[in-house]
Amino acid sequence: MHWLNEPPSWQRSERQIHVHTAPDTDFWRITHYDFIRDTGHFYHEAIATDFRATVTFRGQYTDLYDQAGLMVRLDANHWIKTGIEYVDGQQNLSAVVTRDFSDWSVIPLATPPATVKLELERRQTAIHIRYALDETSAYRLLRLAYFPAPSTPLQVGIMCASPQGQGFDVVFEDYHLQPFAQA
Repeated sequence: MHWLNEPPSWQRSERQIHVHTAPDTDFWRITHYDFIRDTGHFYHEAIATDFRATVTFRGQYTDLYDQAGLMVRLDANHWIKTGIEYVDGQQNLSAVVTRDFSDWSVIPLATPPATVKLELERRQTAIHIRYALDETSAYRLLRLAYFPAPSTPLQVGIMCASPQGQGFDVVFEDYHLQPFAQA
């Protein structure tokens, strides 16, 4: 795996990746804010077929837009990030789909979960994003999005960022990327 924008502090063990994010980091393109940010931390590997990526994570979110989760990326103009984003003092399930312009959807979480499980699955031109808010719950659909089927491999992995604050700590556990044959 390789970093796009390596964080100032991180460690990897057999099951966990601990990250402390840098301040002023984010992924966003144009919509509403009229700026482009491609400075978030993204620890990724390449895959050229349909896949399922899963991870369990927890963060010490404290500042506006602190975020962590999974990402799939073709290039700086085409990517999806999903996970938790901290907004107005509350954790939100979040999905940003970017095809030249970013869009953003959130589900506010009244009670912050101890951990979040994410599953991001690519089937041809569709990305299925699913989540579970504890270790025993079944995955629920958060979003189904179109994503172009490229002729080059996609980058898939964990992402985190701190657009407004001084950085925060996040722990990713049991990250897996499972390819499966295209139909």
